[in-house]
Amino acid sequence: MTVDVDDEEKTWWRSPLLRTSLAGLTLQNPVLAASGTFGYGIEYGGLVDVTKLGGICTKGVSIDPWPGNRPPRLAETPAGMLNAIGLQNPGAAAFAEDYLSWLAEQTPAVVVNIVGRTIEEYSAVAAFLDRKAGIDALEINISCPNIKKGGLSFGTDPQAAAAVVKAVRRVTSLPLIAKLTPNVTDITQIACAVEAAGADAVSLINTITGMIIDVNRRRPLLANVFGGLSGPAIMPVALRMVWQVYEAVKIPIIGMGGITSAHDALQFIMAGARAVAVGSATFRRPDTMVEVVRGLYDYCREQRTSIAALVGVAHGGAH
Repeated sequence: MTVDVDDEEKTWWRSPLLRTSLAGLTLQNPVLAASGTFGYGIEYGGLVDVTKLGGICTKGVSIDPWPGNRPPRLAETPAGMLNAIGLQNPGAAAFAEDYLSWLAEQTPAVVVNIVGRTIEEYSAVAAFLDRKAGIDALEINISCPNIKKGGLSFGTDPQAAAAVVKAVRRVTSLPLIAKLTPNVTDITQIACAVEAAGADAVSLINTITGMIIDVNRRRPLLANVFGGLSGPAIMPVALRMVWQVYEAVKIPIIGMGGITSAHDALQFIMAGARAVAVGSATFRRPDTMVEVVRGLYDYCREQRTSIAALVGVAHGGAH
């Protein structure tokens, strides 16, 4: 791809070299804010130039407000962190009233992460949001390890995962992205099931279940006992799963799990991801995502290539 470097440098974050397609959407670049780590976007508005992102995946939204888990519910780990927030959120009506108008005014694609305890709750929130302007896609969270009902219980069973996707597909015409859990024996079975059920893309991975013991109290540190491990510690696992899913399905993949640099993001893209999501790294450096976008642009320009040409290239053949 040939571009005018001087003109392009002025708006490098939306260079044609970075453009990618995902679930019927065209993103200006392949870097998204991962759900659960960027609030509803506005919280980071004064810290991050969100116009330079490819998309924002919001914190989870349920049909009714959820209080989340009791504290303590966050803990640092070597090369990562554990969280047991429990999908605390204000509910769909409050989300639409308080956050959606700001999101809709931004350049990045708006992907709303939806959650539920039952299939009926997933359907209800999807139907409610389907009628709202400013939403580009829904990400169905069937992979959260920090709630007692729903979430992970759907994501570990191919039939249950497919049932959620089918139900949501019936009530919305928005592109659907299924967010998958790594806490399974074979993630390709889940990916194939949601593809067959009507998912337009998959995002992987969500957090890996883990825990910490407080040796002074001689009790689990997290009130929920278990939490979701994220950060660089899980990147090799996430990368392996993206590789496997790329070979198993035809729908696009959003890769995530421990990305802190353009080098990390390139590995996911070469493994088969058309886009990547950055999460835990933003807690330490809020501008990490913009740095990743810039690094991807510099790589593509120096290597005379594009993101589209790099997707799955490590497999050595066409998808």
